[in-house]
Order: sequence, then C-alpha cells, then structure tokens
Amino acid sequence: QVQLVESGGGLVQAGGSLRLSCTASGSIFGINYMGWYRQVAGKQRELVADITSGGRTNYADSVKGRFTISRDSTKNPLYLQMNSLKPEDTAVYYCNAISFGRAYWGQGTQVTVSS
Repeated sequence: QVQLVESGGGLVQAGGSLRLSCTASGSIFGINYMGWYRQVAGKQRELVADITSGGRTNYADSVKGRFTISRDSTKNPLYLQMNSLKPEDTAVYYCNAISFGRAYWGQGTQVTVSS
C-alpha cells in the first residue's frame, strides 16, 4: 500500500506561481512511476506531467514551458512547479503513483487561478 498526500494548492492571480508537493508513504520502494493529473468538474482527469523512476519526464502540451515536475534525490516528495498560471489551469490536482503494477491516488489539492 502507498499513501499519497498533496499540498500547496490555493488561489493565485493569472501569471502567478504555485508549487505543489506530493509526499508518499508506505511501500514506496516499489514506486516506478509518479505523475500529476488534474480534473475539472464534469470533465475527465487529464495528465499534466509525469516522471519515471529513471527520471524521464513528460508534459501535456498545454503546460510545456510553464510547469516543471521534479523530485529530490530520495524520489520523495514529488513536486510540480507551476509558473505563468492561466485561468484554464484551474482544477483539482492529483498525485499518482504506480507501485508493483497498482495505481494509487492522493486526495487532490485545489488550484484556482483568477483572471
């Protein structure tokens, strides 16, 4: 079992920045993938950015050049640095991890960008 806890969400004006954190606990030694996803009410959850155990990163086209996914040397916590935020980035952001083939999700953190 893996537990994920996100933090760092909030209200920010367009053009501002936020940094999300995701702290994993439990059987974290089996984690080989982590990512950030977001969801707007009534829409499907979508990938924002992810990182493999080897450090390869991937970003949604809508956030390339503005968001950066990273982690420290211990691979925990996972971060999402969000710069130049836009109103369309408003969503609940979720941390995801895959360990031994099973997916785990955090409870989500709300990000609201005002125009």
